[in-house]
Amino acid sequence: MANSEILVTGASGGRQGATGNHVTRMLLERGVPVRALVHRDDERSNNIRALGAEIIEGDLLDLQSIRNAMGGIRRAYFAYPVQDGLLDATAVFAANAREAGLELVVNLSQLLTRRGNHPTPHQKRHWLSEQIFDWAEIGAVHLDATVFYENLRALARGSLAKAGAILLPWGPDSTTLPMVSAEDVARMAVGLLLGPAQPKNTVLPLVGDVVTVRDMVAAFSEILGKPIQYREITDDQWTQNVSGAGLNHAALEHLTDLWRYLRTRSPEFQASYNVTDNIERIGGQPPRSLRQFLAEQAHLFSVGSQVTEAMRGTQNRP
Repeated sequence: MANSEILVTGASGGRQGATGNHVTRMLLERGVPVRALVHRDDERSNNIRALGAEIIEGDLLDLQSIRNAMGGIRRAYFAYPVQDGLLDATAVFAANAREAGLELVVNLSQLLTRRGNHPTPHQKRHWLSEQIFDWAEIGAVHLDATVFYENLRALARGSLAKAGAILLPWGPDSTTLPMVSAEDVARMAVGLLLGPAQPKNTVLPLVGDVVTVRDMVAAFSEILGKPIQYREITDDQWTQNVSGAGLNHAALEHLTDLWRYLRTRSPEFQASYNVTDNIERIGGQPPRSLRQFLAEQAHLFSVGSQVTEAMRGTQNRP
């Protein structure tokens, strides 16, 4: 495609994987002009303005501000945090995208959102969001991402700081989880935004690594240079532990239901998780493993950083 400007939502980043910020930076590094939609113009938006992004302040729930942001745009990246308002924001964005004649919207969705299989209310909303984008006929491509490494990083930092161990309601250490890096998701989005049109209503599952809780603990022990313990806790205990961490009701409900779903799958179901080839095929690089990600993040697990930022990133994505 030509180097026309691309609209990116969530461009200044946030607490939920910050895929919009990664997409913005990756596009700018390639010399692609970016119109960055931000909720407020602040220091974070100044950081990407300095890199060359055009900053547009707006609200995904406001029809007129999104209409203004889409003028002259042909392709866009849509990501909405785990909070109330997803379906309203989708409808606003899809209606304006259709009116503006967009040819592609890359939509960040969630794995396990297929019809009849909605482990959490928020994942059901994501499935409905995908339908809205498809009905709008704007060339939507859905990135069905699984649990972000960034979520684990935030959760582990919080419990390591408070209890010296990883405390999660993830069942026994044999529980297997599909995971992915937010940067790999962003790299996929960039590949799509700069690439040829995809078939109508394309859905791309994104799994970067498949790990057991035991694997996770071993990786933490290796990168931190000391034995790390995992302690299984109940949903109620986990909810109490993260109280005061800034999780909104929708995020808390979603994560609690998701952890319950993942830990209660049969061994046969858990064995069916597979790393997807989409990340390398479209994103251009093999997906980062959990061990690689944690090795890159080791400096964030010092005592000071754990205390000051124990729960950042806990909510995305899922």
